[in-house]
Amino acid sequence: MAHRTRTGTYQTIAVGDTRVRAFIPHPLPPHPTLRTKARQQRLLEKAHLALGRLDGVRTLLPGTAFFLYTYVRKEAVVSSQIEGTQSSLSDLLLFELDELPGVPLADVEEVSLYVAAMNQGLRRLEEGMPMCGRLIREVHEVLLSRGRGSSKEPGRFRRTQNWIGGSRPDRARFVPPPPGKVADCMARLEKFINDDESNMPVLVKTALAHAQFETIHPFLDGNGRVGRLLITLMLCASGVLKEPLLYLSLYFKENRMTYYDLLDRIRTNGDWESWIDFFVEGVGVTADSAVQTAQRLVKLFEADRIRIGGLGRGAGSALRIHEALKQRPVASMGSLVEATGLSAPTVSASLATLEKLGVLRELTGRRRSRLFGYVGYIRIMNEGTERA
Repeated sequence: MAHRTRTGTYQTIAVGDTRVRAFIPHPLPPHPTLRTKARQQRLLEKAHLALGRLDGVRTLLPGTAFFLYTYVRKEAVVSSQIEGTQSSLSDLLLFELDELPGVPLADVEEVSLYVAAMNQGLRRLEEGMPMCGRLIREVHEVLLSRGRGSSKEPGRFRRTQNWIGGSRPDRARFVPPPPGKVADCMARLEKFINDDESNMPVLVKTALAHAQFETIHPFLDGNGRVGRLLITLMLCASGVLKEPLLYLSLYFKENRMTYYDLLDRIRTNGDWESWIDFFVEGVGVTADSAVQTAQRLVKLFEADRIRIGGLGRGAGSALRIHEALKQRPVASMGSLVEATGLSAPTVSASLATLEKLGVLRELTGRRRSRLFGYVGYIRIMNEGTERA
């Protein structure tokens, strides 16, 4: 690690009747310059190879739209679980079909808003907006537009002090910058993100930006979720990702204590290098995991297609149902009629056949307004999102 005595300054402020020391980070990039050791170089090479394989998923799959649909939702579930929600992927898919999930409605609505926030950020990038404070505030505004966070000034940098960990600021694990410093800190972060003259690898820049964002903690609520969204948005904006298929929330969730400890070490002794190693390794692990998931789905689809093809006369209709369930793994009979162009009696008969084959399962137990889930598909995508 390069010798760094400080990565920021402290300012003593009053929060109610308590005085605390709030941390104001120095602007990026770190000083002295980051030291790239052989280990970090190897991790960067492995991560870029994994990202290349992930980009190749587009040739492996018949289309990335269905994979994106569920993968973005899986990320929304895991990222929200880190903040304490109990929603699963199945809960979210039911909610999107106006069905009651098996957990409190507020939990699933929060996850649904994460999907909307991600889509807002991606849409703004496609329209040509750079990675900037305005885009980040727009994403935050969507994320907290309804439900539990709607009273926490959606889309606005905080105007009061917050803290991380502990019931009181004087017992907090960490106290971010005072509200009067937030706008300046974010402006400097935006300048760093958009510094095109830097020769810094994109993954390293993204690692630094995520850590700095979490240190600034610019909003009253939703900082963790926006900080994780920032990673994917930066990688898409830079062209490292052609499709938003990389999400580190599950990696952070599985290594939660290491994640928090490394962020603390940046602030206390300037150990950016250990954080970057952890982050870059996570990119490689996560990209490889996404590729493996895609490969498993391709095998599942092909195995089920062969089984369905052996049905004889009813195979054609059942295969059309199968194709529709690949796009949306939870569906109603009405939505399948619309998606396939088949008649309601034909869809009903095919669903019964597919249920006997074990390809799908009826989810509601009702006689009317029934919902059907693609069992194998949901099982694969649910991995890592199971409620504790």
